[in-house]
Amino acid sequence: MSEYITLKDNRDFSRLYKRGKSFVSPVLVTYVMKNKSGNLRFGITTGKKVGKAVKRTRSRRVIRAAYYQIYPNIKNGYDFVFVARGKTPYVKSQIIYSAMLKHLKTAGVLKEG
Repeated sequence: MSEYITLKDNRDFSRLYKRGKSFVSPVLVTYVMKNKSGNLRFGITTGKKVGKAVKRTRSRRVIRAAYYQIYPNIKNGYDFVFVARGKTPYVKSQIIYSAMLKHLKTAGVLKEG
């Protein structure tokens, strides 16, 4: 398993917002798009609507934990942006995990088997 590659450039985030396919649930929004590098890259966004710093940090932490759990089962060559929503800091990480799993299944980016 390679190390996790994170999206850092604003243009990468913008590209996913504009052209990526989005999946929405009450606790998470997922943007998915194929990339040319063949790597798996991801970014996490938490806006001011989520809450103050502590809540935004918790949101990022539970989203990251869910992604790391699902990571081995994702096909290579995709970019993801996960956006925290207002409810995100208040729910258990298992709920984030199942929402993310559902989004990625719907997107068809999980490995077969």
